[in-house]
Amino acid sequence: MAMSNVSSSGPPMAASPLTRAVLEIDEYAAGLGWDQPARLFALVDTARLRSQEPDLAAQLGLDEGDTAAPLTPIEQDEIPAGVALDEFLGTIAWPDAVAGCALAVERLMLPQSAEASVPDGLDGSALTDWVASHPDRQEVRMTVAVLRDGTRESALRLREKDSPNEVLTGAGLVPGLAEALAATFED
Repeated sequence: MAMSNVSSSGPPMAASPLTRAVLEIDEYAAGLGWDQPARLFALVDTARLRSQEPDLAAQLGLDEGDTAAPLTPIEQDEIPAGVALDEFLGTIAWPDAVAGCALAVERLMLPQSAEASVPDGLDGSALTDWVASHPDRQEVRMTVAVLRDGTRESALRLREKDSPNEVLTGAGLVPGLAEALAATFED
């Protein structure tokens, strides 16, 4: 599924192209509601898409003047159920036409103050269960994007503050996920 990058309530025009793409994906994911599966997006150069694939650009509404953002997110096929995200990302190879990629994923998060109370010896599923039952847990949607040149951007949206005005952005917010996405561009 492709997304239109023309939005009257979208990211500010002064934002970098990657920040605009991340915020556009965050807005799209927010429109789908919570409790969604992870979603993977290819980021393509809009001008290149217009010149090399004019029919596709027209289908995406990108042939209407200069209002389109420089990067167009295109949602990829659904991530297979039952496959760990890091394993899935390890199988991806992008064609040259893809300038970058992004992933929107929901997770449970604890405040740093909870780290000291994590019981010793919990394996992956037991730790997940412990976090899920913790009274201070927060649900967060992370949208992380990387470009081939290594540029990174992230957006974080807390479920309890589910508003476009409460989305936190920054290049280093989710470094592990950004590294995993960047690895999809390595030969």
